[in-house]
Amino acid sequence: MTMLKGIDPVLTADLLSTLAAMGHGDDLALVDANHPAETVAAATTRRRPIRLPGLTMERAARAILSVLPVDDFEPAPVRRMQVVGDPAAMPDVQRAVQAEIDRANGAPTPLVGIERFAFYAAAKKAFAVVQVGDPRPYGCFLIRKGVIAAS
Repeated sequence: MTMLKGIDPVLTADLLSTLAAMGHGDDLALVDANHPAETVAAATTRRRPIRLPGLTMERAARAILSVLPVDDFEPAPVRRMQVVGDPAAMPDVQRAVQAEIDRANGAPTPLVGIERFAFYAAAKKAFAVVQVGDPRPYGCFLIRKGVIAAS
């Protein structure tokens, strides 16, 4: 738990440090409890997963998006794992995260679907993996970090 003013207490020191270390264009894999996070994270820049047990995926997404800018230079900065056999399906967990992304961005930001094994391959190229304790299947996302313009 982080005890700082204005910082969501869900954001651990380890997670905040990782988000700050990411650069523009780096991906964050935000994954559910069923995801092979340890295996996938071993291939990432960070090399080990950050775990947020006891949270829903949308709660974790809300906290992360409170400090992480989403890339607005790309048409697909947020991607989701497609449902096997029904790639157009949007499970409840994905709809809930979609609402958090739209709220954080102040506008609709479409979730682009990625086939399951292609998602695993893309997640291995991410900067880090954050595994949430949410057991709902298909709660797996890639979020590309954007920039914060100087004011």
